[in-house]
Amino acid sequence: MDVMGIAKLATSIAETGVKQEVGITMLKKAQEAQAASAAALIAALPQPAANLPPHLGNHVNTTA
Repeated sequence: MDVMGIAKLATSIAETGVKQEVGITMLKKAQEAQAASAAALIAALPQPAANLPPHLGNHVNTTA
């Protein structure tokens, strides 16, 4: 392997590392954006209202 081949290999390895770092950073930003969107959707949900009277559901008839 000559000097130019070694230089090309070193450059290629360095570029690959940078590309991987950029890819990981972009994935982390996308994950953060999705987490923020999910949190906003959960916060936008209204609180459930109790539709049944409080005495219902206290006893279960298991002999029927």
